[in-house]
Amino acid sequence: MPKLTRRGFLATTGAAIGVRGVAPLARSGSGRRILTLVYDKSLGMMRAVERVVH
Repeated sequence: MPKLTRRGFLATTGAAIGVRGVAPLARSGSGRRILTLVYDKSLGMMRAVERVVH
């Protein structure tokens, strides 16, 4: 298991909270979903960012 620094923990927690907040909006069906891969320096790896465009 990789070591999580404070910065990495905050980034992971923020991403998880963001996903939970956006989920109801994404289920509404209106708009287009855009998935983008970005390199997160704090995690040291790629992560997916999903946006809903109306």
